[in-house]
Amino acid sequence: MSAIVIKNAQIINENKIFYGDVLIENERIMKIDSQINVQKAHQEINAENLTLMPGVIDDQVHFREPGLTHKGNIYSESRAAVAGGTTSFIEQPNTVPNATSHEVLEEKYVIASKTSFANYSFMLGGTNNNLEEIKKTNPTNIAGIKLFLGSSTGNMLVDNDMALEQIFLNTSLPIATHCEDETTVKRNTELFIEKYGNQLQASHHPLIRSHEACYLSSSKTVALAKKTGARLHVFHLSTAEELALFRNDIPLSQKKITAEVCIHHLWFTAEDYAQKGNFIKWNPAIKNAADRDALWEALLNDTIDVIATDHAPHTFEEKSKPFMEAPSGGPLVQHSLVAMLDKYHEGKITLEKIVQKMMHNPAILFNINDRGYIREGYYADLTLVDLNKPWAVDKSNLLYHCGWSPFEGHKFQSKVKHTFVNGHHVYNDGHLKDVLVGKRLLFNR
Repeated sequence: MSAIVIKNAQIINENKIFYGDVLIENERIMKIDSQINVQKAHQEINAENLTLMPGVIDDQVHFREPGLTHKGNIYSESRAAVAGGTTSFIEQPNTVPNATSHEVLEEKYVIASKTSFANYSFMLGGTNNNLEEIKKTNPTNIAGIKLFLGSSTGNMLVDNDMALEQIFLNTSLPIATHCEDETTVKRNTELFIEKYGNQLQASHHPLIRSHEACYLSSSKTVALAKKTGARLHVFHLSTAEELALFRNDIPLSQKKITAEVCIHHLWFTAEDYAQKGNFIKWNPAIKNAADRDALWEALLNDTIDVIATDHAPHTFEEKSKPFMEAPSGGPLVQHSLVAMLDKYHEGKITLEKIVQKMMHNPAILFNINDRGYIREGYYADLTLVDLNKPWAVDKSNLLYHCGWSPFEGHKFQSKVKHTFVNGHHVYNDGHLKDVLVGKRLLFNR
């Protein structure tokens, strides 16, 4: 593999902004300096007026393979990820069959080894009765255990309190949770069906999957983590009330209980259901503007640790069904970084904070080996962005298998120009190189 030198980049890394060159060789970052001179035979990329960041690590995606590949697959969605500057992903277990055994889990790793453009890991799903599988999990090569404490796409609900506590007591891996109280959601669903019948619509979604449902489940889960000492990571916070459950007075490396927020909960509000309808129907639901504001404040003051996507594609036809029949979830991984860069342009967040929440912190939180930073000796997972290159999202530039995006028609202010995965220049200004260089993520545990 020939060496690559990136010249004259504005580099964002470890809460610093500086200008310099980066030398890539044998999949890794060999040198970072103000000026690097190399032989003419090396590939040289002039990054003047471009910004170099570590590649995004998305800790929550659903790439739908196996069993749901009409919605998406590892090949298609990892291509979209790389085009958006995401170089590593952690995929969730609610595929078909559910990845609740190591046999099924390893089948997913085999698929990814043959088809993924980005680096990958997969979570083992917990259930009411697979404790022995959880105990067998190797902490060095599996990201964590995923628990659905509210039902979502796939039938993986963990609703037995005794089984739940045993899981918390019997693993040292991060336990990632989807927190919505199932009893509350079911009660609200019945009430709204009785009241509105077939007139139910997407705007009712945050009332059915309510603030109360989220807080009841999150608070119960955090209390259990404190009782057992388990390592808990709560996915996709959506309400202001839940934020009091988390701390910002200690470094991330010392936290036993952490939290994530997703792009859609930072971007949209309940007012957007009128225009977007089912196409912004997620679980947990997008709530009101006050919740979005509180999530932003918690993100910026380090109560929330990670930004992710919960990328969960469904076909356009599925999302176009009546509200009660339309599944929850949508595609986001191609646009997560540029969406946050729009917020940088608005003065909402700094470049350093974006890199902290999307690149550094996932690596810290999951103890990922040699990724998430621009450091000598680390894997060269990098993205070069033009911060001032407006472009509009339309179907012609979407790489999602499902072929639609909630951002269609939006003009982003920044554009991903280049992406490197394990030192390979896989994305070059709109052109994807058809090389599958993603590696299985390993963990320093």
